Amino acid sequence: MSEDANQDTLLEFPCDFPIKIMGIAEDDFAQCMVEIVLRHAPDFDVARVEMRTSSGGKYLSVTCTVRATSKPQLDDLYRELSAHPLVKVAL
Repeated sequence: MSEDANQDTLLEFPCDFPIKIMGIAEDDFAQCMVEIVLRHAPDFDVARVEMRTSSGGKYLSVTCTVRATSKPQLDDLYRELSAHPLVKVAL
């Protein structure tokens, strides 16, 4: 990856990067999020998925720690996650 593509970030690639995805607690929410993450980070270890349900049970947070290789990779991943209808926030 060229240095110019990563100049807008303080991250040094490659690096482990946690992504927290919060959304409506539907039966297939976590599976859908993992599928999106795998499209952008095929080496993602699904055994590292962390999940938490909100106190009221309406929302679910899914944390996926990916091995990020570039800023464009993360940008594309965040764009796809944010576009999903069940996702409220991706951090």
